[in-house]
Amino acid sequence: MSSPSYYASILCKYLLIIGVVATFFIVVFFNLTYISSQYVDSNIFTIKCEETGPKETTTNLSHLMFVLVGSSSAWKHRRTYIESWWRPNVTRGNIFMDVEPSEEFRPWSPTFPPFKVNEDLRKLSIYPKLANQVHIRIYRSILETYRLQQDDGVRWYVMGDDDSLFFVDNIVDVLSKYDHTEKRYIGMFSESTKSNFRLAFEMAYGGGGYALSYPLVEALVAKLDECIEKYHFIWAGDKLQSYCLADLGADLIPEKGFHQMDLRGDLSGLLSSHPTAPLLSLHHFDAVAPLFPGMNRHGSVLQIMKAANVDQSRMLQQSICYVRASNWTFSVSWGYSAHVYENIFPRSYLKLPIETFRPWLRGWFPFYMFNTRRVSRNPCEAPHWFFFDSIEQVDGGVVTSYTRKFIRNMTSCSFSCDISADPLASIRVFSPITPKEVSSSHDGEEPPLQEEQIDEVEVPEQQIDDILLIDPHNHEYEDITDDATDEAVEDEFNENDDVSSNDENVDVSD
Repeated sequence: MSSPSYYASILCKYLLIIGVVATFFIVVFFNLTYISSQYVDSNIFTIKCEETGPKETTTNLSHLMFVLVGSSSAWKHRRTYIESWWRPNVTRGNIFMDVEPSEEFRPWSPTFPPFKVNEDLRKLSIYPKLANQVHIRIYRSILETYRLQQDDGVRWYVMGDDDSLFFVDNIVDVLSKYDHTEKRYIGMFSESTKSNFRLAFEMAYGGGGYALSYPLVEALVAKLDECIEKYHFIWAGDKLQSYCLADLGADLIPEKGFHQMDLRGDLSGLLSSHPTAPLLSLHHFDAVAPLFPGMNRHGSVLQIMKAANVDQSRMLQQSICYVRASNWTFSVSWGYSAHVYENIFPRSYLKLPIETFRPWLRGWFPFYMFNTRRVSRNPCEAPHWFFFDSIEQVDGGVVTSYTRKFIRNMTSCSFSCDISADPLASIRVFSPITPKEVSSSHDGEEPPLQEEQIDEVEVPEQQIDDILLIDPHNHEYEDITDDATDEAVEDEFNENDDVSSNDENVDVSD
C-alpha cells in the first residue's frame, strides 16, 4: 500500500502540469487579444486617413492622351478632319507620321496636334518577316508615345487615324464610367460582317478609335516589341493588337459610339438612326459620300461640328413624335437630319437605319452587323428629308434648324388623308439647356456657343425637345390645340406603348 507522501507527490506533479498549461493559454489568449486590438486600431486609423485624404477628380479631357497616326502624303487633304475637333492647348497628344511634313506645312500650325516621326522599323530584327510593315509602324506609336514621358496625370490612351473625327466630350463621358486603374480595352468592331469575319469579331478597329487604360498601356509597352515578334505573320495591326491585349488578360469592351464606318456611299440612313449611345467617332471620310447634300467632304465635317461644338451629348440622338391631325411621324437625329413620314410608325421601325449605303466589301448576306430597312418608293414609307442647317442660342436652350435639300417626287400618302408634307421647307427643334451647358456658364451667363469649356463632365439626362414645323409661306407661328400634340396611335399599336425616345411637343403653322 502506497504511503501518503506518494500521493502527495503525484498531486503536486498534476498541479504543476495544470499550472503550466493554464499559464500557456493565458499568455496566448492575451497576446492574441492584444494583436487583434492593434489590428482593429490600425484599420480604424487607415480608414480615417482615406477619409481625410484628397478625393480623386472626375475624369476630364486633360486625362486623355491621343495617339494619332497618318502619313505626310495624305496630310494635305486630311488635316481638316483633325483640325475640326482638335482643341489647341487643351487636348493632349501627337500625330505620328512616316516622314517629316513637307515645306508646305512649315512652320507647323498650332491648330494641328504636335507631329512626331515614327522610329525606323529596320532596327527590329524581325523587320524582314513582318507581314505588314506600315501597320507595325502605326501600332508602335503607342510605345513611342509612352517613351516621350508626357503622361503626367494621363488615365487613358485614345488611338485614332488622321481621318478620324472624335467627339471628345462624349469620349470623356463614356470613359468616366470605367475604372481607369484597371486594365480596360474599349472600342468597337466593324459595321461590316465580312470585315469582322476576316479579321475578328472581338477586335476594336483603330480608325474608329479605341481607348486603353493607363495600367494596360504600361503592361503593353513592356511586351509590345516582343508581341510583334510573336505575331509577325498577322497582316492587320488592329488584329495583332487584340492578340497582344488578350495575352495580357484584356478583352474588348464594346462601345457602340465608336464608328469604323466600313461602309460606302451615302451614310445619311445610318446617321439618321444612330443607336441610343453617345456618338464617339466617325471614320473613312475619303471612302464615303459627303455627309450633307451639296457639300464636299471637308465642308460636311465642319457642318456637323457646328452642332457638336454646342452639345455633343445630343449628337445624332433620335427623337420621335407624332401629329394626329395629319397622321404624320417626325424623327429627328439631333444635329444631322429630320424625317417627316406621312404615316404613323413606331420606334421599333424607325430605329432601323434606311439602307442608303452599300457594303464595304463584296460578299455574302448579311452585309451588316445591324438590321436595316430598304429604301422605299412607297409614299407611305418614304420620308421627306431635311438636313441640319444652323444652330442658334435662345432663352433656356438652343434651336437647331433643318432644311429640305431635295423634293421627294412622290404623291401624298392616303393614310395621311392626302395631307402632303411637300410644302414644308424647314424644321426647327428647340432643345433645353443640358446640365453640362449650365455647369459651364459663368456668372449666371450662358457661355458662347463655340467656346464651351468643360472641366468636369456630368452625363445629362435625356431632354424633351419641341419641334416647330415652318411653312415657307407663313412665318407667323401659332400654337395648335392640345389634342393635336397628343401622341398619335395607329390601330395596331396600343395607346400606352412607348413608341418615342423623347416626348415631343409639336407646333404646326397653317
